[in-house]
Amino acid sequence: LEEAAFQLQQIFRIDISIALNILGIESMRAGHYRVAYTCFKLAADRGYSKAQFNVGLCYEHGRGTEKDLEKAAFYYYHAASSRHPMAQYRYARYLLCHRPENEWDGHQNAVTFLEQAAMAGITEAQAYLGVFYMRGLQPKEKRGLKYLLLAAKNGDAQSRYHVGVCYEKGLGVQHNLAEAMKHYRQSAAAGNRNARERLRV
Repeated sequence: LEEAAFQLQQIFRIDISIALNILGIESMRAGHYRVAYTCFKLAADRGYSKAQFNVGLCYEHGRGTEKDLEKAAFYYYHAASSRHPMAQYRYARYLLCHRPENEWDGHQNAVTFLEQAAMAGITEAQAYLGVFYMRGLQPKEKRGLKYLLLAAKNGDAQSRYHVGVCYEKGLGVQHNLAEAMKHYRQSAAAGNRNARERLRV
């Protein structure tokens, strides 16, 4: 594999880690998961954040290696620390879903990574943060609405539905039924069943 990566490196004059990651992606597409995992791991161990993220995916989904969420989180964390936006989102979700709720540092860490991912344009992080701020023990409705609007603008139909709920109930924004209906219609047109049901009501 390293020889193949070296050949690729010579052809394109690219870093060996990038070459290994490319070989991993091509192997994954061809269904050679074990080879893909090995390529990603070699590049990840050289500190390449995209490969670290890919190793995390392999562990999370059990592709080319055994499924192991803690190992996935380990690699997501390293990629997230190098500002890989999707790794930031996945690591934050791991912290929020698989760590004790009373672990304050982990909780704050997760929110920081989520906000970085959201500001980098990761729609999933925007949507997650929107709901997170709306449903917290001390809801921050204006902040939640800000992230829901970002996700909605990026085409997330569920977030568009939640924006409609905010306008209907006056959460973080002035109560406005016409505006709520507009958002419900857009969400319903994108296939959201909750929005269709709300429109009927």
